[in-house]
Amino acid sequence: MTVRLADVIEALDEAYPPSLAQSWDSVGLVCGDPDDAVDSVTVAVDATPAVVDEVPEGGLLLAHHPLLLRGVDTVAASTPKGALVHRLIRTGRSLFTAHTNADSAAPGVSDALADALGLIVEGVLEPLTAAGDLDKWVVYVPRENAEAVQEAVFEAGAGHIGDYSHCSWSVSGIGQFLPHEGASPAIGSVGTVERVAEDRFEVVAPARARGAVLAAMRAAHPYEEPAFDIFALVPPPSDAGLGRIGRLARPEPLRDFVSRVGAALPRTSWGVRAAGDPDLPVSRVAVCGGAGDSLLAAAAGADVQAYVTADLRHHPADEHRRASAVALVDVAHWASEFPWCEQAAGVLRSRFEAALPVRVCTIRTDPWNVGHPGYDDGGGRP
Repeated sequence: MTVRLADVIEALDEAYPPSLAQSWDSVGLVCGDPDDAVDSVTVAVDATPAVVDEVPEGGLLLAHHPLLLRGVDTVAASTPKGALVHRLIRTGRSLFTAHTNADSAAPGVSDALADALGLIVEGVLEPLTAAGDLDKWVVYVPRENAEAVQEAVFEAGAGHIGDYSHCSWSVSGIGQFLPHEGASPAIGSVGTVERVAEDRFEVVAPARARGAVLAAMRAAHPYEEPAFDIFALVPPPSDAGLGRIGRLARPEPLRDFVSRVGAALPRTSWGVRAAGDPDLPVSRVAVCGGAGDSLLAAAAGADVQAYVTADLRHHPADEHRRASAVALVDVAHWASEFPWCEQAAGVLRSRFEAALPVRVCTIRTDPWNVGHPGYDDGGGRP
């Protein structure tokens, strides 16, 4: 069985939809011909020269971090990134990136981190919500005219749900109104309270069809001033989004949980550091693979005892610690995302099985490579 690069891209786009990527991000195929056959896939956090050296000719490098994230005006071989692109192309190797789309996918980067730490995922720390693009219309109409008005708004684009059309919900009631001087009521007369048997019906419609639905409803409605409401619908949160909330099988002190994190993730010179009471019982934990400063407030309000992420800065961490009892566990950026490599490899192995060899590159691409074993529990002085 020949596997084309396009086949692999299709599998990756299903697992990590490009639509989930942040607007500033750069994801997808960096170099390679989708019609070419792919002999192997190597998964890594970063596309570095050492990692590329481990990709067989004719193979694909699936990287989490984009090689060309910032705007570039050259890929000349005399530049570091350009030289890497030239090396890939000359040897028939391809490069594909799944970055913030893999961060938000379900399962994604934070699911892999939670699994590595032995957490049972229960929710999303910051769920994604799709842009609202549907309205709900509520229209009140005399019972004998309800069918005609509904048909008019259906023709204008309302009433579609999935593979169904002409969808509505109705209930009967009594409408009341008092026409004043200058009115031309279709039912009743000026100066007299009128009570009419009416139907209230509800339909959904695309927001872009708002003008057409309104015009159709007014044209078909017998009243001079129809009564109606338009509600812009907010979609429910999905299982996609940044970060995850999980629980441990049994509570353990923060000092033991920090040891768990250190044992679960690959060793780095950054190591694992924490801010909190060492004896704090930890049972529920928030995690975010990669830089997690932006989710500190979400973690503080997530009913968890600890938050595991990377790249925490002094001032945001200090402000969080003053305002919240949630302990912070800070790890190296690369280490927090490395578990995703095996997850992504599993996606491709399950799709292509023996037809496509898939391996995880174990080269540590964390930029920090020199450390010092010094440690202070916060009670001493420099």
